[in-house]
Amino acid sequence: MLKEFKEFAMRGNVLDMAVGIIIGAAFGGIVTSFVNDILMPPIGLLLGRVDFTNLFITLKGADYATLAQAKAAGATTLNYGIFVNTVINFLIVAFAVFLLIRQVNRLKREPAHAPAAPTTKECPHCFTSIPLKALRCPNCTSELKAA
Repeated sequence: MLKEFKEFAMRGNVLDMAVGIIIGAAFGGIVTSFVNDILMPPIGLLLGRVDFTNLFITLKGADYATLAQAKAAGATTLNYGIFVNTVINFLIVAFAVFLLIRQVNRLKREPAHAPAAPTTKECPHCFTSIPLKALRCPNCTSELKAA
């Protein structure tokens, strides 16, 4: 069983998948940082100095100035600002994956080949297909002009 597992783990697809998962996790961290630290602060500033991570609704009890204060007090909150950040993270990752897949599909496509030159022509008398270099039709024996 150990030998079979080793063979399974050493197959190319499994190793490729492991590398993809590790790089994907690192990419997810980069996107999260990009959204939280670079993208959302200017958007929050444009919307009147709103910090999206502090957009929440207390479902029961008093009002709190920040999400950290509400969590420290044990209040039940609906954290829609964090949800907005997560949706933006997802959209960026999904768009990046779309661009990657699109590029891979372009590379996989076969290049368009020029159509091959014709090797036959049609006899003007009996309309059968004959070799391009033929000087006489083999079907109706008509003489043909040289090509």
